[in-house]
Amino acid sequence: MGRIIAITNQKGGVGKTTTAINLSACLAEAGQKILAVDFDPQGNTTSGLGLEKEDIENTVYELLMGECGLEQCIVPSIQERLDIIPSDMDLAGAEVELLEVKEKEKILKRKLAPVVGQYDFILIDCPPSLNLLTINALTAADTVLIPIQCEYYALEGLSQVLNTVNLVQKKLNPDLEVEGVVFTMYDSRTNLSLQVVENVKEHLNENIYKTIIPRNVRLAEAPSHGMPINLYDGRSSGAESYRLLAAEVISRGEEL
Repeated sequence: MGRIIAITNQKGGVGKTTTAINLSACLAEAGQKILAVDFDPQGNTTSGLGLEKEDIENTVYELLMGECGLEQCIVPSIQERLDIIPSDMDLAGAEVELLEVKEKEKILKRKLAPVVGQYDFILIDCPPSLNLLTINALTAADTVLIPIQCEYYALEGLSQVLNTVNLVQKKLNPDLEVEGVVFTMYDSRTNLSLQVVENVKEHLNENIYKTIIPRNVRLAEAPSHGMPINLYDGRSSGAESYRLLAAEVISRGEEL
């Protein structure tokens, strides 16, 4: 049975989409069958994995609205063993359109149910805010992976996410767990990065991944070429880090 992981942080610019793109690609490279779900209206996971948003007929928006079936909006094999459900700006309107729908928080869960068994992992890239889309993703997910940028307000963003997870656990998805926290944009030259890591470890009982994603120029360049880092520059420190993170995610799955 596939594990559904929501990648979320209500704070923007923390490496959430970078993690969604590159973790998906590195899990697929490691032999896992992966479905990436771009659930952010900005559609950056879609373009970061090489798709032209203008050319896509059916996205996750059409899926939620019942305008297409699941098979019609999955784009297969954008990389070996990696499929994607793409997104575009239409998704921003979904929240208003879904307000009257019964059990509107569970729509994504219902839509993904038929294919869960076909994948080892389904990774959902959430929008950088707390809205109905994020709630849908957390209701559908088994676990939550939280990227945190190594900067001063990191703990603040983290506590917001954990509060949201607690609410969803109580009201909608009692089995939801925190997959783990991933530190991103780590700069070994600054004391601040080190302090943030130590600070979070002190305050958090949750699982913290050993892998820390560094600030890396090649990692920043890759999305503009529509490629995950393992294909853009497989020997870069960014690629090595996401491969290590993928290995940790796989081993955590074996423990569950």
